[in-house]
Formats: sequence, structure tokens, C-alpha cells
Amino acid sequence: MEMNTSYQLYGAPTGNCIRAAIALEEAGLPYTVRAVDLVNGEHRSAAYLALNPVGKVPVLVEDQQNGPPVVITQSNAIMLYAAEKAPGRLLPDDSLARAVVYERFFFFVTDVIAVSHAAFFLRGSGGVPEGQARLVERMLAALESAERFVDKEPYMAGKTFSIADIAAFTITQSVESQLPWAQLPNLRRWYEQIAARPAFARGLKVFNAR
Repeated sequence: MEMNTSYQLYGAPTGNCIRAAIALEEAGLPYTVRAVDLVNGEHRSAAYLALNPVGKVPVLVEDQQNGPPVVITQSNAIMLYAAEKAPGRLLPDDSLARAVVYERFFFFVTDVIAVSHAAFFLRGSGGVPEGQARLVERMLAALESAERFVDKEPYMAGKTFSIADIAAFTITQSVESQLPWAQLPNLRRWYEQIAARPAFARGLKVFNAR
């Protein structure tokens, strides 16, 4: 682990930013939070657009002693980068176990989170209630199906904590009140277990008071 390396995480209290922060916390990487005021358009300022020309959050900047900084502008890429910087913490060493992590991680990214984002877009684009409702229904059904992932294992991709748990938790938290928890005892047990992790809890809150 490169403890002498300095990282800066630009973001706001959004799911994508929170996932990136949790990954850094769980990887044990030292970083400084740079809050971006989305309401007042800070993400459209010249200084921010110099980091990310599309004006989105989060952005991770890694300072380099002998060269220009590394700039990563996509939340999933930040998570994978953090995992590589801290071997064994967010991805297992075994290649087969790692493949399972990738499979579950991308299940949540594509089948749950992306569908949720699409539903949110429809809600804010003039109102397409029927389409939004169908997307929400599809997203919740996919999320509820994750009950099987934690039927016999403590984590979403097996016996160890991974990036799959980060992706799964943040979207689960965002729709917590809409889930039939009485029918999802394994998911409930997993959810409470992840929430109790100190590093995870820190990552969840880093943008709250900024």
C-alpha cells in the first residue's frame, strides 16, 4: 500500500461519490475531501472542468512526485483503482474468487444502479410516470434477487468483503423503505453487518457536513 501517496476526492453527497469514498476508506488510503457545490454550479466552473470536462462528480486526483497528477473521473474506476492500491482489501487474491466479485459488482452496477438512475432521469425530465414506475419495479426486483447471494455466504461475492458489497449497500440504502424486509432475512443480516463496519460508516458520512 502506498501510504506516502496523497489523494484528493472531489464530490458531493451522491451515490457515486459515496461509493468512491467508501472504497478509499476500506482500502485504507489517505485522502482529502474536496466538496463540490452542485447546487451553485461549482461543477461547471473553469477550475473544475479542467479536472473533468464533463462536469460530473466524483473525481479522484492522485498527486505524483515526479510527474503530473493522475486524474480519474468515473466512480467505478475509482473503486477499482483503490482496490488495486490495497491488495486483498477490496478484491481477493484468488483469480476465481475475484471473477465472482466482478460478476456481482457489475450485476449491481448495471442491473440495479443503472436502472435506478434511468428511473430518476425519467422523473426529472418532464414526467414519464409509467416508464419510471416500470424501471423502479425492475430495479427493486433485481435488488431483491440478491437475497440468494448472501444465502450461504456472509458477503455479496463470498467469504470476504469486496467492491460488490459497496455497490450493493449504497443502492440498497437509497431504497431501504421500499424493500419487503420480512421476505429478505439474508439481505437484512448482510445489510446490518456492512453498516457496522467502521471504515464503511466513515465513507458514508464524508460528504454529509460539507
